[in-house]
Amino acid sequence: MTSVALARTPLSPLLRLLILTQLAFNIGFFAVLPFLAEHLADVIGMAGWLVGLVLGLRTFSQQGLFVVGGALADRYGVRPVVLAGCALRIAGFGWLGYAGDTWSVVGAVLLIGFAAALFSPAVESEVARQAVEWEAAGGGSRTRVLALFTVSGQVGAFAGPLLGALLLAVDFRVACLAGAGVFVLVLAGHAWLLPQHIPGRTRIKERGGARALVRNRPFLGLCCAYGACLLAYNQLYLALPEEVERAAGSQAPLAWLFALSSVLVVTAQLPVTRWAGERLDPRRAMTAGLSLIAAGFALVAVARPAELTGTAGVLPATGFVVLLTLGQMLVAPVARAWVPDLAEPGRLGLYTGALSSVSGLIVLVGSAATGTLLDTGLPPAVPWLVLAAVPMAAVGLLPRSPQNPASSPPLSLPEPPPLNTHPLNSPPPEQGTP
Repeated sequence: MTSVALARTPLSPLLRLLILTQLAFNIGFFAVLPFLAEHLADVIGMAGWLVGLVLGLRTFSQQGLFVVGGALADRYGVRPVVLAGCALRIAGFGWLGYAGDTWSVVGAVLLIGFAAALFSPAVESEVARQAVEWEAAGGGSRTRVLALFTVSGQVGAFAGPLLGALLLAVDFRVACLAGAGVFVLVLAGHAWLLPQHIPGRTRIKERGGARALVRNRPFLGLCCAYGACLLAYNQLYLALPEEVERAAGSQAPLAWLFALSSVLVVTAQLPVTRWAGERLDPRRAMTAGLSLIAAGFALVAVARPAELTGTAGVLPATGFVVLLTLGQMLVAPVARAWVPDLAEPGRLGLYTGALSSVSGLIVLVGSAATGTLLDTGLPPAVPWLVLAAVPMAAVGLLPRSPQNPASSPPLSLPEPPPLNTHPLNSPPPEQGTP
């Protein structure tokens, strides 16, 4: 049903490029990051709390500074911000491959994160804006486009760890250089294909957007709830590797668990989004997603005292990944689709960036706390129970849903200027699928 709807109103060439961009971003990113915690602990020799802090700094320098990248995209346009971010990501991965001490690792990780703080909000805000236009043109719910964006990213998240696992057999440095190579290709492709001026997107010169943003309580509530979801997702890199190594004796199953998560999103994201859109308003959809995430942590907490090992020991971690993924599938597209209804006109980049900045701050604090919990010698179920409580508490922070989300007015958009001759500014074809 969803694929038919998408086929009736084809996505524009620009929107297709942006969706494929997310695919490439995640291939390069996930070829390295899932294996970073083990590298920091075993090769660099960091303590558990420091590993958690470094991972939190990476997330904060990325999600925490999205607001900067979003504001820059509003002011200068998408193309220069995306190209600058890709260049910094190339430098960051190269640096990380050769980093041999704590401060060098921290510098490389911060650069890697800040690079994404530039290119990700620029791409995500333009995808959201294009999705609103697609919805206004009768293509269907904007949430479906954002779900397709999520699926594309998860295809990359599926391929990335498999590529990284193969390269890690040679050396962690090789995996880093391969990740950098992916972004070299992305940089070259966008320098050629991405328009300098995107029709319909105006550049905002006036200041004062941040003042209105911090007074927007519904939007801040959405940010906090999404931050709890991101903190839970970050445990794939912190709590999950430790649990998998305890149960299996190594981190070999980790790549397969990442692959399982990606396969679930690729195969079920669009049906789940359609199902939720037909039955649940945004608040109820996010509540259901956060509840599933909490259930995943609770599952490991219940099984942890039994100290199961081998295949049976990995089963609770597998259940956690499945429930976390299902929860993410409900939360992420809805949260992104909700932002245009809460943002000021013309400042979608700023609000898209702020959504991740607030959540990045939550992850920075929460990751350090989680690393400490895992190292303190508390009963093994305690860290997982604490993590289960976080998404449940976040439910109370969600804003109220509009009375009829499907008919809520789309984001106010300026009249587009005449199309230029760039190939990605040409009108979409009459037929075809994205």
